[in-house]
Amino acid sequence: MANNIEVKELLDAGVHFGHLTRRWDPNMAPYIYMERNGIHIINLYKTAAKIDEATEALKKIAASGRKILFVATKKQAKEIVAEKASKANQPYITERWPGGMLTNFVTIRKAVKKMAAIDRMKKDGTFNTLSKKERLQVDRLRAKLEKNLGSISDMTRLPGALFVVDITREHIAVKEAQKLNIPIFAMVDTNSDPRQVQYVIPANDDASKSIDKVMTYVSDAVIEGLSERKAAKEAPKKEAPKKEAPAKEVPAKEVPAKETTPVAAKAEAPVVTDTAKQEEE
Repeated sequence: MANNIEVKELLDAGVHFGHLTRRWDPNMAPYIYMERNGIHIINLYKTAAKIDEATEALKKIAASGRKILFVATKKQAKEIVAEKASKANQPYITERWPGGMLTNFVTIRKAVKKMAAIDRMKKDGTFNTLSKKERLQVDRLRAKLEKNLGSISDMTRLPGALFVVDITREHIAVKEAQKLNIPIFAMVDTNSDPRQVQYVIPANDDASKSIDKVMTYVSDAVIEGLSERKAAKEAPKKEAPKKEAPAKEVPAKEVPAKETTPVAAKAEAPVVTDTAKQEEE
């Protein structure tokens, strides 16, 4: 992945723009290159190195079969994160973070099951037996659940990792992941504390171009990991027919048995003729 990360592309996307100097977090000092016009400039060489490190780790998690939950509720990131996460077939939260999403996962799963139960009602005709008012209430409940939890309906267990855009805004999600020791990957701007996450990507988390550029690298790494997992699963299936090959050679063992019958008949023929000659003499 390192060869694919171009500093010039990050520069063109505005990944280097940080916050105003008066709003900075001192713990971000190692990732800041300079100050210009009252704004901190992020060191893009360090950003590229951190993207490479994060994508390699995400690829391994995806290859292991665990899900990566993407979290971004800010306006600039919603659509981008939803698109990239869907492309990589991963769950995402782009509306309000449901409190206890991770720490109270059992309750969240119950809400998802309720959504599935409503869908079954519509399929088997039970929904049509309800009154008009009840149908309206059920539809509203279904729409609300779909908006908040629709993207995580396939997530049957806790995710293997969390990817967050703006850890200051998504502090509740970060706290829950920390409590459960779930690895956190995040785009961290100059106003946030990088010590809260295991995999820091110092970057501008307010501009849509910057978010799109980083998310492209991340989603490509996840897709690559999923492809490796798929290839590993298909490999044993291709080798399976080779193991069955010896079983097809069993009929060949019957060929000598068939040949013994005429040989035995030929062996018996001269014995009969010799006795016949002796009787004639």
